[in-house]
Parts: sequence; structure tokens; C-alpha cells
Amino acid sequence: MPPILEVTALRKAYAGGFEALKGIDLTIEEGEILALLGPNGAGKTTLISTACGITTATSGSVRVGGHDTVDDYRAARAMIGLVPQEINLEPFERVQNTVRFSRGLFGKSANPALIEKILRQLSLWDKRNSQIRELSGGMKRRVLIAKALSHEPRVLFLDEPTAGVDVELRRDMWEIVAELKRDGVTIILTTHYIEEAEAIADRIGVIAGGQILLVEDKDKLMARMGKKELEVQLSEPISEIPASLISDALRLKEGGTALIYSYDTKSERTGITKLLSEVAAAGLVLRDVVTRQSSLEDIFVDLVHEGDAP
Repeated sequence: MPPILEVTALRKAYAGGFEALKGIDLTIEEGEILALLGPNGAGKTTLISTACGITTATSGSVRVGGHDTVDDYRAARAMIGLVPQEINLEPFERVQNTVRFSRGLFGKSANPALIEKILRQLSLWDKRNSQIRELSGGMKRRVLIAKALSHEPRVLFLDEPTAGVDVELRRDMWEIVAELKRDGVTIILTTHYIEEAEAIADRIGVIAGGQILLVEDKDKLMARMGKKELEVQLSEPISEIPASLISDALRLKEGGTALIYSYDTKSERTGITKLLSEVAAAGLVLRDVVTRQSSLEDIFVDLVHEGDAP
């Protein structure tokens, strides 16, 4: 089965010479969740806008379900749902009418049962007759998702969907995304919340400076690039690491209360036994030992820094 989304050599340059996208290649399989991570100005929103036909590419192509977004834009656009960053809704319109109207824009016939299903799925059914202006920020974001789903798209773009939403609502949104995936919807998510990607994504894409640095299975990425840290907590703080222990893999925790040792779990020898022996030989008394796995955030920061390197 061909990918549901194919981005090929996509480039976007502006009149002043700024290149927002520099030859992006990306394929996304049907039914997966891809989290696209990147700092501000990395090109995330430009990539989404171009894929959705809102922004015109300088060169390259995007195909959705086999349909080119330029040559066959109506068929391609009908397969796409977009939830933008900005909340731009008619404040005096009612929730149910707003969602119905979005379905009609795609030439779809009225389907009250489907609209009810979507509103219930998003916990909006009780608010169906409320005016948009009466809703909280989190509920307005749910309306944006309902609008995007109203014409039954197979690909859903979520551009920072939980920005400004409290933690409880954010977790509700993760559950909504998981349910959409179970329904077979392919989801491309941009986010600043690393834990969001870690919680729900199948694959992680990292973009910086208009270029894709990598796209990889989340678990494989963390296994390949994640490291563990051993925190050797000391009974008494020290001002510096003893000369006999100095190593690139070892650093002193702020306050001098612990030694932090980084190691690769895939290595034949971790060096932990040797380290603990040397710590004892240096006259340091251990209080406790704690291990920590590198998070996706650690990996992301390292990748972006590598991408910025000359």
C-alpha cells in the first residue's frame, strides 16, 4: 500500500531570499501518528500549510492518497483536515451549526448522525447549542477539531493543538487523538510539548532550519540515541571531582551533592562497577545511587544542536 502522504523535494522560498523549507522529503503511512518537533521558525507550520494547499510551494510536490495537491487539489484537499494554531471562530455562532457549516464547505450532504458522533467524541454534545463565545479556550480547540473532522478526512494535521491548554485538557486531547487513530485516521502533530510526542506518537520527525533532521520510530530512536545516567549521591557535598575520577562521562551535580555518570546501556561494559570502586578509593561515602533514562526531550535538544552546528 502506498504512503497516505508523500512530500518530495519540497521547497519554499520568499521574495527576500529566506528559505522556510529546503527540499523536504517525507512519507507517512496510513493510520500512523507522526509528531513533528522543532524550535520556533523551524518550518513546521510552513510545511503543514504547504501540504494543505494554503501556501504555494516554490518547488517540489505533495501527494495525499495519491492525489497531487496542485494538479488534483480538490481530491487531495477533501482528504485533509486541519486544526490550526490560531482559534478563529465566529463568536456568535452555535457549536453545532459551526461544525455543520464546515462539512457543507466540502460539498458533503447533511449527516446529523455523524455530527452528533463527532461532538460526543469531543465532549461537545452538551455544548452543541452554546455560542462559541461562551466556551473556554480548551472547548474552542475541540470545536476546531470537530470542524476539521466534519468532512471525514483521512489525514488530520494538528498544528500545536494543545497550546495554552491546561494539563488535564491536554491529556484529554491525547485520548482523542488515540481514538481517531483507532478509527484509521492518519495524524500529523506539531508540538512544543515533548511529553506529548513521547506519549502518543508512533514516529518522531525533527525539523530545524527548514530541513528534516530525522524521521524514526519513537521507540527505536530512544533506544538508539537515549543514554542512561547514574547519579551517585554523596553523604557529604564536595567542591570538585577528585583528580582520580575526572572523566568526560562524569560531572559534578550543582551543589556538589552527587556525581552524574553517563553511559550507554548497549555497550559491552558500562563502567559502573569500576566507577563505584574508584569513588570508594577516593574516600567518598555514598548515600544512594539512582539511574535515569534519557528522555525524548534530551534527544531532541541534542539533535537540534547538531543541526545548528556549522
